Amino acid sequence: MTDTPKPPIRWGLLGTGLITTKLMRGAATTSTAEIVAVGSRTQQRADAFGAAKGIARAHGSYEALLADPEVDAVYLSLPNGLHHEWTMQAIAAGKHVLCEKPYTRYPAEVEEAFDAAAARGLILQEAFMWRHHPQADAMATMASTIGELQVIRASFGWAMEDGATDVRLDPDLEGGALMDVGCYPISGVRFLAGEEPEEVFGIQTLGSSGVDVRFSGLLRFPSGVVAEILCAFTHDHRGLEAIASRGTVVAVDPWQSDPAILRQDGIETAFDGFDPYGLELDDMAAAIRGERAPRLGRADALGQARTIEALYRSAATGQPVRL
Repeated sequence: MTDTPKPPIRWGLLGTGLITTKLMRGAATTSTAEIVAVGSRTQQRADAFGAAKGIARAHGSYEALLADPEVDAVYLSLPNGLHHEWTMQAIAAGKHVLCEKPYTRYPAEVEEAFDAAAARGLILQEAFMWRHHPQADAMATMASTIGELQVIRASFGWAMEDGATDVRLDPDLEGGALMDVGCYPISGVRFLAGEEPEEVFGIQTLGSSGVDVRFSGLLRFPSGVVAEILCAFTHDHRGLEAIASRGTVVAVDPWQSDPAILRQDGIETAFDGFDPYGLELDDMAAAIRGERAPRLGRADALGQARTIEALYRSAATGQPVRL
């Protein structure tokens, strides 16, 4: 006897940014997800996106998408400063939420959102798709075999055009390099350390709009592990390195997993054929169906927000901050 196939989770897209296209490519790789609707700020924009992407129902407001009874869950890809507001509205509408990273830099907002989701029996997850790729768990396993972990180095940056007018530079929408790309290195070092930092120190370089265009940070963990993070809008770089007493493990591109290659003391291991966005949607489907807890829950989102907030506070004061 074979199991009856389970119907896919019906997803609505709250926002039409570039990252949404990547999620849709991931959805095409799995039977657990179906994109059924999109919502944008105007009907014209929603119609254009829906026509281009083959989405049958296009809503001219975010509210209309949340009111759609055919939508089970929402993928929220709005600018950072709108994440909490629209997550709360989606939860109030009875929708599960996969919210693009970073959920917020304010720990109290994490608590409020996860409390609201729990009260309604809904799944809320911060969308760090890299954590769902098998490369991530493999790196942690490799790192555990090379002795006592001592230092972690993590970086992510890309070169924004000079004079760019980009939402990621808007202080009113929680822009900045640490929020946009720096949240990945924070996620990476917390994951490999296996604990939350107890003290951080941050240094930022501000751009003309007033947000950080480069950010460097040191994080010290209770075990004695020290992590170095670097993020920027000024040059391209990415990587994650675990340095232990008997060797090193390096992920060439941990965040996009393209290429998904680990190097352990000069030996390469490749992980081909996995789409992290599709795996992220599989994880959400399993959690929504009650099969298991989501890979990233309240504790992880809270650790992220507390660390981001502390790093910004340190950079503003020029002093280390204890968490």
